[in-house]
Amino acid sequence: MEGTITESGNPFLNSEHTIKEDLNWAYVSFTKWLKGFATWDNFFRLLGVLLIFFALMAVYKLVVRSIKKIPEKKLPAHRAVIILKFVKYVYYAVLIMFILSLFGIKLSAIWGAAGVAGIAVAFAAQTSVSNIISGVFVIAEKTLKIGDLINVAGETGIVDTVGLLSVKVHTLDNQMIRIPNSTIINSTLRNTSFFDKRRLDVKVSVSYDTDMETALNVLAEAPKYCKDTLKDPEPLVWFDGFGDSGINMTLAVWFKKENFLAAKNETFIAIKRVYDEAGIEIPYNKLDVKVYDSEAQFIAGRAPAAAKTKAKAASKTKQIDKRIRGKSKATKNLIESESAKEYDPDDEH
Repeated sequence: MEGTITESGNPFLNSEHTIKEDLNWAYVSFTKWLKGFATWDNFFRLLGVLLIFFALMAVYKLVVRSIKKIPEKKLPAHRAVIILKFVKYVYYAVLIMFILSLFGIKLSAIWGAAGVAGIAVAFAAQTSVSNIISGVFVIAEKTLKIGDLINVAGETGIVDTVGLLSVKVHTLDNQMIRIPNSTIINSTLRNTSFFDKRRLDVKVSVSYDTDMETALNVLAEAPKYCKDTLKDPEPLVWFDGFGDSGINMTLAVWFKKENFLAAKNETFIAIKRVYDEAGIEIPYNKLDVKVYDSEAQFIAGRAPAAAKTKAKAASKTKQIDKRIRGKSKATKNLIESESAKEYDPDDEH
């Protein structure tokens, strides 16, 4: 029986085979397979597969390169990133389906299974689906872009990325915050960097002894000393009411959004400068402080007040005692009168 199996061409079942015979058998098997595969039909089929693969890769790279060449004015950076991700996913999906078709796998069955799985995933990930849909609206509305300073749901930061699920920002003290897209859609969004120009309102007050017209004219001179404030629109000055310590006023100046800090510092410095030059006082709260050299002086300083307080307390105590005595006397008279009425001398007999 061993001779029969060996003649069939499988020397591994023969216990007396050698390494050389094993190698010869492997070589012969591979040669037979290669001759059977190396046909003109398989050659052209392999060539077609390679051509399709390189064509898909070339189209993908061409599309990516074209998207990157679009100016940022026409295609903002955050939208370009999302489009590139979408193109990448489509490329991989087409490539995977093409490879599966080479192995004879029916794509119709895969699409059916994917549809059922998609419904199950949609129910299990409702929050993620909501964020994706909200992300589409965020991108379509163009209300924010990378580099903008925004405020959403009490969080303030500079936009780093805009994705389909969330928007990532870093705060002014360099902390990363992830804001879901659904939160942006359902909350009030404040984009400080949306417009090129911003306005700064600085509130200040002057003493009631100051002439109001003079104070108004002097405050209007402050923007002339600020190089980062804009002439158009013009600065505004107005009275804002009568306060407890002085007359409240407001100075409004316009500046470019990138010059916020410089314009704010310049405005405060200019207001102090013009008021000092005009001799106008900015009122502030004042406290009277008494300093005693020794404990005896401190006690002596408090003695009159303590004596006055003690006298008031004694007077109040006397008044309370008089009221109590009056009430006690009246109560005693009432009891005696009631006893006289109830007493009858005939009861003794």
